[in-house]
Amino acid sequence: MLIQFFSDNPYMSALVAFLIGWAFMPMVVRVAKARDFVVKPNKRTSHVGAVPNVGGINIFISFFLTVALFAFQVIDRLQFIFIGIFLILLVGFVDDLIDIRASWKLAGQLLAGVFVIVLGDYRLTSFQGFLGIGTLPMWVSYAVSFFVFVVLNNALNLIDGVDGLASGLGILYCLFFGVYFMLGGYPMFALCAFTLVGALAVFFIYNVFGGRNKIFMGDCGSLFLGYMIYLFVCQFCEVNAARAVPAPYAMRAAPAVAVCVLMVPLFDTMRVMLTRIKQGRSPFAPDRNHIHHLLLGIGLKHRQVTFVLLAVSVLFIGLGVLGRNWPIGVLTLAGVGAMTLFTFVLWRVGEKLKMKVES
Repeated sequence: MLIQFFSDNPYMSALVAFLIGWAFMPMVVRVAKARDFVVKPNKRTSHVGAVPNVGGINIFISFFLTVALFAFQVIDRLQFIFIGIFLILLVGFVDDLIDIRASWKLAGQLLAGVFVIVLGDYRLTSFQGFLGIGTLPMWVSYAVSFFVFVVLNNALNLIDGVDGLASGLGILYCLFFGVYFMLGGYPMFALCAFTLVGALAVFFIYNVFGGRNKIFMGDCGSLFLGYMIYLFVCQFCEVNAARAVPAPYAMRAAPAVAVCVLMVPLFDTMRVMLTRIKQGRSPFAPDRNHIHHLLLGIGLKHRQVTFVLLAVSVLFIGLGVLGRNWPIGVLTLAGVGAMTLFTFVLWRVGEKLKMKVES
């Protein structure tokens, strides 16, 4: 009866995940400090003192225990997904400890992708008429799926630059997909999305308002979040391509809607990487050219940056919902154009302030 209740009301899993995460977080913080799983202040950070950077472990613990508790009857169908999750967590955890090379990190992401894309068969099979392309040939489907998987992993990883930003965006994204899957008749995916909302909410509180118990997500958390967002995006696009949702919730421009929902990290990642390549540097080389750096550059504080970008993301989600049945190219151009304008204005304001200070 309890299992059926959570199947009918998957949003309740957010509360369970929150309570589990809240119970485990003090222990995670304590163990991280005792084992020196911390990041110390350096030229690229602005925090004070050694802060644990394995918050992703607590996110995973609360997610896994909640899903195992209320979806154990179908857990065997998720075996490849969870193997991929364990791999991506391992890659992120090792990177948090010893800062592995970008090529090794990418190899680990691709290996995790094998389990969810190839063995789990969660892949993008259609462009839904974009550029006149419908169903994709098998090899193109795999290539596109791996590309999107890597892009989303790194986009959520790279946007994790100020307190609460990656987790706040993750909460928004999971809320969107959770509500959609619940209305569309996919309770298992809805439960997973809402569970992540609860798990991320605990981290958000500790990360933004934690004080002495402050904790960072770390690569293990951001890569895990990117992994799950890929899964939701894939399912979202596929059920719409197959027209397997009730008519009121069908979205002919589902791929473009997904781009709008994820516009902030996607656009920022592509812009920053193209800029680095243009400058003759590695696309994975660290710098301070991300959108949150632009906002910090005009004088906003960390929390202000986070809430500004969350508000911007809400507007883009609204654009995606509004244009859900527009031509895919039109909605994509509208989203990219709006984000380009927003970034350009930020850059110009930052440049003017910099010139004013120098003069």
